[in-house]
Parts: sequence; C-alpha cells; structure tokens
Amino acid sequence: MDRSGPLVIAVDGHSSCGKSTFAKAIAELLDYVYIDSGAMYRAVTWDALRNGIFGEKGINREKLLNRLPGLIVDIRKDNTAGTFITLLNGQDIEEEIRSMAVSERVSEISTIKEVREHLVKQQRKLAGKNGVVMDGRDIGTVVFPDADLKIFMTATPEIRARRRLKELQEKGIEVSLEEVLNNIRERDRIDSGRAISPLKMADDAVLLDNSHMSVADQMVWFRDLIRGKWNIII
Repeated sequence: MDRSGPLVIAVDGHSSCGKSTFAKAIAELLDYVYIDSGAMYRAVTWDALRNGIFGEKGINREKLLNRLPGLIVDIRKDNTAGTFITLLNGQDIEEEIRSMAVSERVSEISTIKEVREHLVKQQRKLAGKNGVVMDGRDIGTVVFPDADLKIFMTATPEIRARRRLKELQEKGIEVSLEEVLNNIRERDRIDSGRAISPLKMADDAVLLDNSHMSVADQMVWFRDLIRGKWNIII
C-alpha cells in the first residue's frame, strides 16, 4: 500500500548489534529526527557514577531519585561533523558515556522503573510530530507501541563483542575481547530478564539478524522493506 506523511520507526535489539549506526543511517536517508534511547540511559548512568550513587551495597536509590527530576537528556545533530551528540543538562557528554565504566553499570540503571518513566517522557517529547527513528530496548513495545515500523535487530554475541571492541580501541580504550564479551552477555541477561520493560521482540516487529551484513547491506534490506510495505522508493 502507499503511504504519505512522516513515519515513527522503532529499532530495538541487543546491545552492540549496530542499532545506532543503522537507525542513524535511516534517519539520514529519510531526513528524520534520530533519538538514541540507549545514550539517554548511559547519560543517567554517567551522572550516577560521577555523583557516588553506586556504592558497595548497590545503587543509592534515594539519592538517584532525588537527582532524577533535574536530569534533562537531549540528542542533537552536530551539523558540522555530521554526527549526533548526547547532552546532559546542556553539557556534551557523548565521549564520556561510551566508556566501559558506563557500559558495566547501565543495565542496572535501566532496570529502575522511575528512570525509565522519566526518560520515556523525554523520548516522546523529543519525537514530537516529526518523522522519527528511535533505537533502544523497548521502543516498539513501550515507548512507541503504535510505531509504523518496528525492527528488532540481533547478531551473535561473539560478533557483537568484536564490533564493540573495535569501537573502544578506536577511542583509545584498552580492554580485552573476553571482557567485552562477558559484558555483552551480562547485559543481555539483565536486559531480557528485568521486570520493567524487558528486552523482547514486539509481535509485529520485523527481525534483522545482521551478523554477516555490512551497513550498506542493511540499508538495501531497509529500502526493500519499505518499498514492499508502503511503495516508498528511495
């Protein structure tokens, strides 16, 4: 069938399977707003690490919830560099939130109901009435359950670990493949098993296993998908 007007596209899936890269490419192709929901949880995690909210006995929930209302996360495009940056209360923290320290604690933060509620409100506000591509863990099931298109991405843990390791090494972060693989498996366990908004594929989502696909391959797949679904030819 034909389709006119902006779409809401939800891209969910496991950590380090290239959701952000794929979603950004779609947003660029369609000239849509891009929102990296994972970066928003990383921003809260970074703030928690910086303010001593993680202790020997776990998360200081009271301290976290006291800080939460004052945390405003935004995703903006750097038109000069052509990249997207994450801002926390106006401060660019894009580089800081990609550290292993944040990666190791973000799943704990994302299990907290109040954090998810706070960020979901911001995610919906960022989307507005424009065409939007948002990636994360629960976009098609919780944030935008009525999204026009839901894509669920996956890849083998070993391939995801190698991709993540390459990203970290390019940023000068020294870490072993074993550490990254263990982190990914632990995040999968926490994300899929949490009581609040667990990672799962929506019933009406389209599965994309990109284990052996380049970004270019994925964009061919996407073009074929929307051409078949709405006769949109790009």
